[in-house]
Amino acid sequence: MATDSLRALLPDLAPWRASRDFRRLWFSGLISNFGSFLTFVALPVQLKELTGSAAAVGAIGAVELVPLVVFGLYGGALADALDKRTLIVWTEVGQGLLSAVLLVNALLPKPAVWPLYLVAGLSAVLFSVQRPALDSLWPRIVAHEHLPAAGALNSLRWTVGGVAGPAVAGIVVAYAGLGWAYAADAFTFAVSVALTVAIASSPASHEAAKPSWQAITEGARYAWGRKELLGTYAVDLAAMFLAMPLAVLPFLADELDAEWSLGLMYASVPAGSMLVSLTSGWTSRVHRHGRAVVVSAALWGVAIAGAGLVGNVWLVLLCLTLAGGCDMVSGIFRGAMWNQTIPDELRGRLAGIELLSYSVGPTVGQVRSGGFAAWLGVRTSVWSGGALCAGAVGLLALCLPALMRYDVRTDQHAARERERRTLGATPAP
Repeated sequence: MATDSLRALLPDLAPWRASRDFRRLWFSGLISNFGSFLTFVALPVQLKELTGSAAAVGAIGAVELVPLVVFGLYGGALADALDKRTLIVWTEVGQGLLSAVLLVNALLPKPAVWPLYLVAGLSAVLFSVQRPALDSLWPRIVAHEHLPAAGALNSLRWTVGGVAGPAVAGIVVAYAGLGWAYAADAFTFAVSVALTVAIASSPASHEAAKPSWQAITEGARYAWGRKELLGTYAVDLAAMFLAMPLAVLPFLADELDAEWSLGLMYASVPAGSMLVSLTSGWTSRVHRHGRAVVVSAALWGVAIAGAGLVGNVWLVLLCLTLAGGCDMVSGIFRGAMWNQTIPDELRGRLAGIELLSYSVGPTVGQVRSGGFAAWLGVRTSVWSGGALCAGAVGLLALCLPALMRYDVRTDQHAARERERRTLGATPAP
């Protein structure tokens, strides 16, 4: 009985066993995510060293915002109209070249500040084009009933890199230098490209519209008509905008007189996410995904508020870990709602809108947290953002009852997609 209970908590590996392309993409993402998290830590640390300003670090978000908005929407249209594998491969190549630019700048006798912002902006462009293609590819290579399990496994892939990358980055930056972190990131992109080119091509659906403003607005109209989807976007946007503290973590570590803890702080959120991913077997037995999204997003805000209120670095790390676990629960069920209900011919454009919710929020959140830190102090920036997040999520739940009512067993859109997949669409090998 105990063994069965433990097995029920473990991740469901059915998508991994059934799809070779899923395995290849999973390992590709694991490797490139690890390298990206090295840069994720190194870039704000280098900006802090060069400027000494929390606002300057937070401004990374401002630089990334416009590319995310513009190219996220257009990237979704491209994902519906072009071969998804091709988009993924070439954007990975571009990201590797940007890491090489950071490496060259770091090796200069006097590194410049402007290349850091330039690379951040261009990286946002490439990410915005790639992510809709990637998100719209999973439902093609994984069986419909395995999509929640695939979402949990993809989250695990991200969190493994998110834990290992920042932890290693803290050591590499402190003892080997920024250049080594950037060089390792460039190398991981090269490995990722080699894995991705081996997957099967994924051409556009014959129903897909060509990339245009009309195609983008068609996707937006569909999303607007699905209030439960709107709820997932709004909740995630509020949570990330109000309670994303990553830009001020270097200053929080200094304020707690624990500079050694910076890598652990960056790793704590993904560590909490990884713990949930490793015990995600229970998620397949939850059917009211909307309620799970709301509750977990509110608890994310509460945990972030705790990280700002406590004065002990170990309690801060605990709160950040709890926050990461809550964020992962929200992410798993948001992804399940998206992947199990959106038609294939709209998947890329809706993935572009999803990108805005889970990327623009953290990006603008960096600006908010950096600005609040410069104005009110670092810890106040953190706890106030968490409190505002919990309140905003509760208000959104009241305003969007369709989100709270959503049940995958009875939702008409989920039933339609189940029928479509059963009748004719089979996952790629």
